[in-house]
Amino acid sequence: MDIRGLPDLDRRIADCRACPRLVAWREEVARTKRAAFADWTYWGRPVPGFGPPDARLLIIGLAPAAHGGNRTGRMFTGDRSGDVLYRAMYDVGLASQPTSVSADDGLELYGVRVTAPVHCAPPANKPTPQERDTCRHWLVRELDLLRPTLRAVVVLGAFGWQAALPAFAEAGWTVPRPRPAFAHGTRVRLDGPDGLVGPDGLDLFGCFHVSQRNTFTGRLTPEMLREVLRTAADAAGLGDPVARKTG
Repeated sequence: MDIRGLPDLDRRIADCRACPRLVAWREEVARTKRAAFADWTYWGRPVPGFGPPDARLLIIGLAPAAHGGNRTGRMFTGDRSGDVLYRAMYDVGLASQPTSVSADDGLELYGVRVTAPVHCAPPANKPTPQERDTCRHWLVRELDLLRPTLRAVVVLGAFGWQAALPAFAEAGWTVPRPRPAFAHGTRVRLDGPDGLVGPDGLDLFGCFHVSQRNTFTGRLTPEMLREVLRTAADAAGLGDPVARKTG
């Protein structure tokens, strides 16, 4: 596939119709809408990644929310999971503002990109294994394009972890065997061939997903999320993100 840069990749992703069930669901949601968003024109398409092309840190979620990213066209934008994630990113200096409500709200990310292993909103937030695997080539290509600068990755949730490890392997990084299990706060070093990721390799971090189930019950607290983001930002060589945000 001849893809020239992340903007081209993002356009290709937004035009994908590879999974019939997901296409039907995302478009049905865009037609019927939620009452609170009746005046919105829903995006209703696959949602590409968001962030600078020279990101040193990547955050990998699960899939867009039906009335979040599927509505706004931007990852983790317009839903409560995004409220939690971008608030924490702002708190540690990785985002320009604490809220993410629409694709034109002025939000900027500093040295970090946000993506997902599945780019379409799935029914009940549960993609099938086949849908996950069909979408993998987009993540592999995104990793290829980020390779020159990427130094650390935060994966949100066990589904994202299981989807990301094969993508890293396919993109050229060496994933330990047996494959490391997901756990909140886990840290795994992924090595790559000489010249691909530099002498320090790539640091992979696990974090509970920012779903309402986790944040409402306290399984994932704001401080737990901030701590993972701080550690990952440091591993990525982003310096002191709090100092950068304020000065």
